[in-house]
Amino acid sequence: MIRPAVPADLAAVERIVRDAYTPYIARIGKAPGPMRDDYAAQIAAGTVSVADVDGPVERAIGGLIVLIAEPDHLLLDNIAVAPALQGRGVGGALMRFADDEALRRGLGELRLYTHVLMTENIARYQRLGWRETHRASVDGYDRVFMVKRV
Repeated sequence: MIRPAVPADLAAVERIVRDAYTPYIARIGKAPGPMRDDYAAQIAAGTVSVADVDGPVERAIGGLIVLIAEPDHLLLDNIAVAPALQGRGVGGALMRFADDEALRRGLGELRLYTHVLMTENIARYQRLGWRETHRASVDGYDRVFMVKRV
C-alpha cells in the first residue's frame, strides 16, 4: 500500500534514505543529494509517499518516493527502498505509483535526475521507459537528467 507520509514516518524515511544511499558515498566521494534533504519539510509539504509492506511481525515502511508537481511535469525527486527489500517489487510499485500520480494530476510527463555514477539506476530507469535528455553539473553533482512520457 502506498500512502502519503505523515510526521510519524520521519524516522523511517530518514533511515531508509540513509541505508539506501550510504553505499554510494565511496563511489561519488560525498553524500548523495537525497541524504541532504529536509524530509520533515517535504513530508509537511505533502511531497513524500511511503510504501507500507507486511513484515514478519508488523507492517512497516519499505520505501518512499518524493514527487514534486511542476506546471508541465511531475518531478521524481527521490525514490529509495530499504536495502533488505530491494529486488522484491517495492521500487517497481513506487515507480508505477509515480506514473499513476502524473496521470491523476493531468501531467503527461515525469522527469528525474540521478548521479552519473549511479549507473545501475540509470540502466534500471532506461528499462522502465525513461530516456536521457542531458547531463549537467548541478550543486556540485554530475547528474543525468531523464524524462518519461505517461
